Amino acid sequence: MLILFDHGTPRSIARSLKDHTVVEAIAMTTDKNIRYRQNLKGRRLAIVVLGNPQRPAVDRHIHRVVAAVNAATPGSYAEVEISDKS
Repeated sequence: MLILFDHGTPRSIARSLKDHTVVEAIAMTTDKNIRYRQNLKGRRLAIVVLGNPQRPAVDRHIHRVVAAVNAATPGSYAEVEISDKS
């Protein structure tokens, strides 16, 4: 699967997504309201949003991020809530 990281996504996640192709959208901004701005019905893309993009927190919960990406299907939207605490 082709995965697009926006600039707020920790690059370290890509190492855990070895079965996927990851590219970065450096010029784009983080959009916390993307769920409400994109109609995914009939689209060939899926969106997975990280509730907390801070690398230490993401690294502690990387298994949840990988599971959400692997479960994504065309037209789906998922949020991975990531706590700052262990």
